[in-house]
Amino acid sequence: MGDAKADVMSGVQQITVSAADSDARLDRWFKRHFPHIAHGRVEKLLRTGQLRVNGKRAKGNYRLTADDIVRVPPLPEPSEVKAERRVSDQDIAFMRSLVIYEDDDLLALNKPAGLAVQGGSKQSRHIDGLLPALGEGCRLVHRLDRDTSGILLIAKSISAAAWMGKAFQSRRAEKIYWGITNGVVKPTNGEIKGYMAKGRLDNRFGNKHEGKEVMIAVRHGTSQSKYARTLYQTAASAGNKAAWIVMQPLTGRTHQLRLHMQLLGAPLAGDPRYMTDRPLPGGLENKLHLHAASIAIPRPNGGLAHFSAPLPLHMQKAFEVLGFDSKQPLEPFDVGA
Repeated sequence: MGDAKADVMSGVQQITVSAADSDARLDRWFKRHFPHIAHGRVEKLLRTGQLRVNGKRAKGNYRLTADDIVRVPPLPEPSEVKAERRVSDQDIAFMRSLVIYEDDDLLALNKPAGLAVQGGSKQSRHIDGLLPALGEGCRLVHRLDRDTSGILLIAKSISAAAWMGKAFQSRRAEKIYWGITNGVVKPTNGEIKGYMAKGRLDNRFGNKHEGKEVMIAVRHGTSQSKYARTLYQTAASAGNKAAWIVMQPLTGRTHQLRLHMQLLGAPLAGDPRYMTDRPLPGGLENKLHLHAASIAIPRPNGGLAHFSAPLPLHMQKAFEVLGFDSKQPLEPFDVGA
């Protein structure tokens, strides 16, 4: 963590970032060293300016460098937080029902669509808040959108969180997503890349979410823009009305896959923010059809840990309606340069 100096009277800590933590995101650094503090509280500390870097306000995605000074405000003790975050027997049963793999280092969950991973506005129930149901010391190492289902890995210790977090940050963790698009993407296979930034949803399609934050494609050099790259292939199509798309994101941007499918002319079926004027194909539920199907992550002692999650019910139904065979062999992606 680095050297820490504390004001005994105020409880404020001034922590010098170590070389080992250089280039870590501020929010992830904080969670690694203060795992008992919920993500929602971390966001509040950042938003209110109580958590600072070198005396200045900072965002969660700020990349730390060695010798940065992080101001950490007074925090509750782990025992106090544990009392606050007691979970019920029902919560324990629910979280255990999501576990599809467990060993000494990690758990793999099949997160259901509609359940947020972390807290936020109007999000009182989320995976992060339910982690105590899986055991002391469990922590997040990556995220999924609330309406995306599928594989979510949970670290069971600080050391496991460190190596898993580095694997995700360095893009050595291979993530594969399945989606069903409203229409057929063109071209049907290939790569899409470019810059994206935050924007606002317009009312072209009479969307009730008008004004909500979305990601939009922008030119290189646009303020706050980030580069995004996705490999994709069409595994099957139902005429021109829908397709089963397999995607490998090579970057990890917010709503990356959802925006990229829209830019290719066929947004994901049931997506409330990245839309088309085409009606939803008959027989499909009005839910986001995006599933984190698998993750392969290198272990520190060698070898590759691979996890896959079965489709949620609404996507199983869509596969049946559209005549797609989820067991058909798929072509591997050639990541290239």
